[in-house]
Amino acid sequence: MPDKNYILLVEGQDDKHVVRHLCDSDKAMPKLWIRDKGGIEEVLEDIGLAILTPGCKAIGILVDANDNPDNRWDAVKNRLREEGVIAPSQPDPTGTIIEHQPRIGVWLMPNNEHPGELENFVAEMIPGDDPVWPLAEGYINSIPEQDRKFTEKKKPRAKVHAWLATREEPRRMGVAIRAGDLDATGPLCTAFLTWLRRLFQPSD
Repeated sequence: MPDKNYILLVEGQDDKHVVRHLCDSDKAMPKLWIRDKGGIEEVLEDIGLAILTPGCKAIGILVDANDNPDNRWDAVKNRLREEGVIAPSQPDPTGTIIEHQPRIGVWLMPNNEHPGELENFVAEMIPGDDPVWPLAEGYINSIPEQDRKFTEKKKPRAKVHAWLATREEPRRMGVAIRAGDLDATGPLCTAFLTWLRRLFQPSD
């Protein structure tokens, strides 16, 4: 059962599944109460309610940077200010943690610095020597613009899902972690898990 003292707010189901499968690899990690809010506005709206949750010890806020990390950071920072929480002027590249009651953490997908979203993060988990990944990238790049049903900004998402479709059993991103198709030991994934541990497993 999720521990309602440890809340993680995420934008969607894919975020929830990816985080859950990553956390499963750390047996000491609390069973986070991952709230899939269905979008950035809903995440921002839920911050105040999460802070007021009785007994809550830590809250994580996981959102996509999309095409403007500065704007996304300002949206989160301003919402926190409304709740009396002062966030730094810029996100911490290793994941922001604000000492408050409850403790609050923020991670902008993919890496707290660059534009992107969950799929950019997951792309970093594809093994570097995987022979199919360059082919998946080439396939998406080769689709004529007039025939694409996705925008240029969503190209990384299309590439990741094209690659997932080539697995022995095509599966969602979270399940691909459990199956070993995705490598959770790379630098970006390690940094993300370290942020989660700092937030939800503080040494104090």
